[in-house]
Amino acid sequence: MSQGQPANGELLRGPRLYVVMAAAVLAMLLGSLDSMILGAAMPRIVGELGGLDRLSWLVTAYMLTIAVSTPVWGKLGDMYGHKGAFVWAIVLFLAGSVLSGVAQSMSQLIAFRALQGLGGGGLMVGALAIIGTLVPPRQQGRYQGVISAVMGLAMVGGPLIGGVIADQLGWRWCFYVNVPVGAAALVMVAWLRLPRRRTKARIDIAGVILLTVAISVVVLITTWGGKEYAWTSPPLLGLFVLALAAVLALLRVERRVAEPLLPLALFKKANFSLITVAGLFLGCVMTSAVTFLPIFQQVVQHASATNAGLLLLPMFAAMVAVSAFGGQFITKSGKYKAFVIVGGAALTAGSFLLSWTDRDTSPVVLGVFMAALGLGMGLLTQTTLLISLQSAELDQLGVAASTATLARSLGGSVGVAISGALFAGAVTGARTADGTPVSGTGGAQPDPEVLARLPHALRLAYENAVADGTGRIFLFCTALAALALVAGCFVKEVPLRTVNVPEGADADALAPDPAQPGSPANP
Repeated sequence: MSQGQPANGELLRGPRLYVVMAAAVLAMLLGSLDSMILGAAMPRIVGELGGLDRLSWLVTAYMLTIAVSTPVWGKLGDMYGHKGAFVWAIVLFLAGSVLSGVAQSMSQLIAFRALQGLGGGGLMVGALAIIGTLVPPRQQGRYQGVISAVMGLAMVGGPLIGGVIADQLGWRWCFYVNVPVGAAALVMVAWLRLPRRRTKARIDIAGVILLTVAISVVVLITTWGGKEYAWTSPPLLGLFVLALAAVLALLRVERRVAEPLLPLALFKKANFSLITVAGLFLGCVMTSAVTFLPIFQQVVQHASATNAGLLLLPMFAAMVAVSAFGGQFITKSGKYKAFVIVGGAALTAGSFLLSWTDRDTSPVVLGVFMAALGLGMGLLTQTTLLISLQSAELDQLGVAASTATLARSLGGSVGVAISGALFAGAVTGARTADGTPVSGTGGAQPDPEVLARLPHALRLAYENAVADGTGRIFLFCTALAALALVAGCFVKEVPLRTVNVPEGADADALAPDPAQPGSPANP
């Protein structure tokens, strides 16, 4: 057995594990930093490129292509090797980042964000699959705790970095900053030597097409419904029919192909199905919070882009704290259900408290509300990934990781589309005391520089509308967080695997050689 290609039962230790973790963390940083940094720059982007009515599509396009590509990356990794898929995902993400930085219109930016998402779908999947292949679930609690803490730190620093970049360098550098991080990740990945699994099976093309259609149609329904078209209008009813037909056809195809894109057998495991549902709703709440809280802080609380990033610190600091503690506790005890339940309860409470925010809510009170939300986000982020990987066999770790990521991404894509509709509805329908509409006067732009030039009455009406729209968003998130809590209550606490041994294999036969460098006996 060559170094860097461990047997299935081996626990990585020492330098090799550090390289794996560093590569995984850097790749995850790409996606997280992009989302966190961009949130603080949203008002500036709209101020320069226009297109408030398409603001949510900056996030939706990115999340949609992540959702569509995630299962494909997972299956490619399972079939041909996770390292190669990981590298191509990083390269594609970086290409989308550079193109987004040079976009000259909102339409171009949305298109390039979609390209970013195609690569972004493989970042989290590749990192999780690599860690899942080399580290057993019982030990993953510790390492995922480290990852969650680092990601939380990125979330803490991301909005601040985004605010500084938007204020000092311009919003385009929010995309260019991905290049050095991505280059470092590529260097790390190049040094990895991982097990490869060759197969003659073909990619489930029919599954890819049908899943793409189903997800795209669902996002269009939630984006257009009640805004562009009435819910009972022929276009919307046609989309409902198309979505149902695509889902039914996908289920039929996945039952018959040799290498299904989404193995339905995984969903027969109650824990996997339940935690996937919880991850779906978690994605909606997280993405909505990160997208719209900075707008609320800049418009209603008159914070600069930099200060808006600082004001998000309570939410992300809570994520870091619980992630670090939770990972260690799960590794030592093997218990995780309590974290799912407490996380769901905190997510629900935080969302409900944030739904009461208005122009009179102080930053201190808002910080307490966000900390409650961050507590729930930190606990659920870690446990949803852990339970998904624990529920899958070794040859399906890529699919399990991709499904968990797909659920969160799809939740984020659909959720931010609905949240964007709720927000836009509140803003475009706002009027001053004398009946003057905010929209159509230049006031329906969340750029603080534009708002500062408006008459007092118009600016006040707009601020009230943004506060109202934010409240609607978090009331919607409260309902979804409560559903995540209900799903978590039915999760069963199955003992975590202590070694990565294929089902039916002899663990002793796969045990590492004590003389092998990096083995537990000889780290």
